Amino acid sequence: MSKSLTMFGLSHCSTCQKAIAGLEETGWKVDFRDVQKDPLSEDERKSLVADFGDKIINRASLTWRGMSEEERGADLVEMLGAKPSVMKRPAIRAGEHQSLGWTANVKRALGVPA
Repeated sequence: MSKSLTMFGLSHCSTCQKAIAGLEETGWKVDFRDVQKDPLSEDERKSLVADFGDKIINRASLTWRGMSEEERGADLVEMLGAKPSVMKRPAIRAGEHQSLGWTANVKRALGVPA
């Protein structure tokens, strides 16, 4: 039986590329969505904010650092719509499991060797 998950990120992001490779090597079928090329709907952005809260915003990113104080104070759902690259990635949904980033804990939870 094949396991499948949905991953949100950027196709040019090296972390997303590593995550896809690691997941596919361990038998996952990855449905990848590049949030810049295929923007998330408002409902999808609301769902990510509901799942991950303000952790969905990557405050270490170049995008975040280039934003004005006004932009940083925007509603998270609007911010993700205006600047998809500010999203922490990858955001992964595998059934009831949800994770953010590609850390040792995330790998362990999905059965990928760390």
